[in-house]
Amino acid sequence: MQNTNGWNWEPGRKVQDFADCAQNSEWLEEWCVSPDGESVAQVACTAPAEFAWCINGKLSENVYEKIICPKYTTDGKLIAFVSQDMEWFLCVDDETGEEGYGFLWDSMWAGGTIAAGAQQDMQYGMVVNGTIWENLFENANNFVLSPDGRKSAAAVQVKPMAQADIYTFQEGIYQVAVDGEALGDVFMNVYTPSFNQDGSKVAAQVRETLYDYSIAVDGKAWGTKFQTVWEPRFNPKTGAVVAPVRQGGKWGMAQDGQLLWSARYAQLWQQQFTAEGDLWAICATDFGKFNLVLNDKPFAASASVICDMAVSPDGKRAAAMARHSFKKCFVLCDSGAWSGEYDMVWKPVFSPDSANIAVRVDRGSSQTILVNGKAYGEDFDQCFEPVFSPDSSKVLIKARKGAEYLRIVADVSEFK
Repeated sequence: MQNTNGWNWEPGRKVQDFADCAQNSEWLEEWCVSPDGESVAQVACTAPAEFAWCINGKLSENVYEKIICPKYTTDGKLIAFVSQDMEWFLCVDDETGEEGYGFLWDSMWAGGTIAAGAQQDMQYGMVVNGTIWENLFENANNFVLSPDGRKSAAAVQVKPMAQADIYTFQEGIYQVAVDGEALGDVFMNVYTPSFNQDGSKVAAQVRETLYDYSIAVDGKAWGTKFQTVWEPRFNPKTGAVVAPVRQGGKWGMAQDGQLLWSARYAQLWQQQFTAEGDLWAICATDFGKFNLVLNDKPFAASASVICDMAVSPDGKRAAAMARHSFKKCFVLCDSGAWSGEYDMVWKPVFSPDSANIAVRVDRGSSQTILVNGKAYGEDFDQCFEPVFSPDSSKVLIKARKGAEYLRIVADVSEFK
């Protein structure tokens, strides 16, 4: 959970006006808000093929040919990809690195490291803290950083393949690469590399034949093959690798190649470990009947669709967006469904003490924030992800109304 100590938790609201940026720009793009709500950025087109930042209502001096994919990191850095002189650069807090590339995409960060997918001279890899992998590949995708940011990985193509060359493809052309070094065996396909906590091991989905899938750890596949697999995860307590697998037309959970949960589900995915090693997931006990499941025990409440599951810090609770058939969305948690239906429900957020849940919801043309099923007494044009204070008593609301940005610190008791 993000460290919010040191943020301004004084109750009240702060308003910033972005009208000046709009008046001095040809157009403004979507809003991007920092985690602490103190900084708001927009990409501003100030002239044909000229783009600048509008930050807290003021235009920056630096101008670029293009700015795309702005994001704030968890520690408040504003990152984006900018184009200058037909090259792309990673821009951090309006400062670009020295090296430009053919193209950049899929920015990510962990442990102070900032990285992205990169193409240079039609070869592919990753740029990590401003340095591109020494080895590049004909294809690279599914980029990931280790939790501490010290390692990077991707699925990479290690053998050339002509168009429609199905024979070379079936022989295997992909491996997992860590920091640009391909490791282990070659597979038909490699998907979703995932590191353990200290970055010393990496697991991935692999396709061994046209019909056989498995999980590879450090490039070596489990001895057991399955009809399909989903993304693997490491148990933080034991180091074991766990992944949903399909066997005999049903889904179960496998651990190190052996079934941990029997194959009895219509669907099973998006598993999350708690710090103590308990395992949450989203399951379907029958077609179109999805449930939250903890340690192979589904909860009674079900829905036609469940996604965006969040697990509480203490690991004892979970909440998610749910929907019945083609009806509106609602919030589903371990204790059951909240009352109230909405046009959209975003991923829930737990308080540090695990007692409270905040959710951004769409209702008609406006958005608001719910806490424990109760709405804040104001609607907005747009809301951003809510955040709880360290003592769990307050909620940070970040919202837009017209050309104004509002940073509101509200007490949990204000939600009625």
